[in-house]
Amino acid sequence: MKSAANVLPRGLRACLATLVTLWLAACAAPQATSVSNELPFEQAVAKATDGLVSQTQTLPAFLAKVESKLAKRGVVVDPFLDSSTGQQTGATKLFEKRVSDRLASTHDVFDLLPFQSANLSKAQYLLTGTMTRAQGEHARHVFKLNLALTELRSGKVVAQASAQAQGAGLDNNPLPYYRDSPVLVKDQVLEGYIRSTATAPGQKADAFYLDRIAAATLINEATNLYNSERYQEALGQYRSALATPAGEQLRVLNGIYLANVKLGRTAEAETAFGKVVAMGIAYNELGVKFLFNPGSTEFWSDARISGAYGMWLRQIARESTAAKVCMNIIGHTSRTGSEQSNDSLSLQRAAYVKQRLTAEAANLGPRTKATGMGFRQNIVGSGSDNAVDALDRRVEFKIVGCN
Repeated sequence: MKSAANVLPRGLRACLATLVTLWLAACAAPQATSVSNELPFEQAVAKATDGLVSQTQTLPAFLAKVESKLAKRGVVVDPFLDSSTGQQTGATKLFEKRVSDRLASTHDVFDLLPFQSANLSKAQYLLTGTMTRAQGEHARHVFKLNLALTELRSGKVVAQASAQAQGAGLDNNPLPYYRDSPVLVKDQVLEGYIRSTATAPGQKADAFYLDRIAAATLINEATNLYNSERYQEALGQYRSALATPAGEQLRVLNGIYLANVKLGRTAEAETAFGKVVAMGIAYNELGVKFLFNPGSTEFWSDARISGAYGMWLRQIARESTAAKVCMNIIGHTSRTGSEQSNDSLSLQRAAYVKQRLTAEAANLGPRTKATGMGFRQNIVGSGSDNAVDALDRRVEFKIVGCN
């Protein structure tokens, strides 16, 4: 007996087969898109940590049985960072703590040492970690967690592991030093840290970052003091870091500025900010957190926030004039509102900053150009309009050739 399908004309049977195939594909599509590699934060941390440790088990240094704490492998942990901003946040601090706790409780082969200069000679390894916010509107609360273990003697990454984490509910507010910072402090050193943490095993970690690891320990101690509101001690420690061969870094100069502000030393703070600006100009880019009233070109009304803006502009004008540079002044906004309105607002704000700079130094008029970027170059992209995405509402000064 012929099947019902076989009695149909050949052309109709072909059409029917095509329709069935398309129907099956359409039914299967939702199932495919529902599959996700994102794990709850705690599970993602465990996965990344266990993955990192599993890679070390075949290394010669780990094959010998560990019988005492003295035989454990010393590891210093350079504080974890948000890779988009170069900041330490509540979430990166939690990530670091969870990894450290798991290494101490589950993997009995490491001796975790404080990130201090004296421990660099005692430790065999350096642990770094980053959190990277996923791109796209639907992925604002998804983070990629990266961990890397670097052998200090050779500078080689011996293990690297990652995991996708659900980040809803995490505290992404920057720690006080980064919250108070007037500028984006993501410089070449922090870029090197971030690259190192994503480096494949067997490859060298970033040399620029590793060459400055001793200074990084001093900077970390100073930043911890600042975050604890011990400003006088923090200032002394930042000055100690500055005195080291690799200590002239943006994080150090910025820390000296911040500590002087907290101590009420206005003249010293202005001098320090001038050095921050000069370093930004030397690297051809300076991002400053000028905050404006919502939907306005007026600086933030609260003098506790905007009171220093006049001094910032004065130093930017002074250092730009001394360096004889030309600049694009680029306004940025967070993601709230339409693209068209944000493009217009960011341009107006950049034009306002240009006007204020020109009032400080008339020669900057023909050497500066105002541009509005809207939210197309968001660093954070959370759309939260608070301290989390303050860097998205920055004004950048990019050095360009003079025509």
